[in-house]
Amino acid sequence: MKILVLVKEVPDTYGDRKLNLITGLAERDASDKVLDEIGERAIEAAVSHAESNAGTEVVVLSVGPDSVPNSLRKGLAMGADKAVHVLDEKMRGADLTLTAEVLAAAAAQVGYDLILTGDLSTDGVGGVIPSMLAEHLGLPHVTNLTSLAIANSEVRGTRDSDSGTMTVSAPLPAVVSITDRLPDPRFPNFKGIMAAKKKPFETVTLADLGVDPASEAPRSIIIAISEKPARGAGIKIVDEGDAGNQLADFLVQNRLV
Repeated sequence: MKILVLVKEVPDTYGDRKLNLITGLAERDASDKVLDEIGERAIEAAVSHAESNAGTEVVVLSVGPDSVPNSLRKGLAMGADKAVHVLDEKMRGADLTLTAEVLAAAAAQVGYDLILTGDLSTDGVGGVIPSMLAEHLGLPHVTNLTSLAIANSEVRGTRDSDSGTMTVSAPLPAVVSITDRLPDPRFPNFKGIMAAKKKPFETVTLADLGVDPASEAPRSIIIAISEKPARGAGIKIVDEGDAGNQLADFLVQNRLV
């Protein structure tokens, strides 16, 4: 079985996050760049399955700038067998539709029995890539899983909602997205870090994948962007017997009730 794990390099969650007010793009050099934690959990799920099922290959795939190999090598150090990096200047500022198309083309080229990914990244927080990817590839998909079990012919898991917990499954090949309810990722040890240096690492371009971003331009258009307003002092309500009415009026005026 070949498990293809999609991962993303993101600005450090605990660092500063800024937008370029001219381009509308994230200033990715404003903070350290790290492998998104939800991607690490997806790698952990795939590697854990591989450790108990001989013949399983785990491949990590990412789209992004020339800093991405550092994040992919962490995935290799965690136990993945191979890494694939889609590197192309035309992907700068790519929206969700182009990203999904490129990931689908790369997945088709690499091959897979199961595509595993996080439910949403901590930078864009789109949450739609797994479904869009499944649509491109014509695959069944089960999303937002809080538990995961992989068999030879199907994948099964649980999904939580406000009304309860459901068990879902899909035949392989399939696309699966997981949540942060899955086990914490392991820390790469020294042996894994050294082994990662000798594992296969492939870099491909959009031309290699047969994707032309200009063929369907424009994908999306930014019509306005502005800096987040500074936080004000807020409104202070002094109770002189009518504080309840003032609070109710405030909630109504701000459409909070």
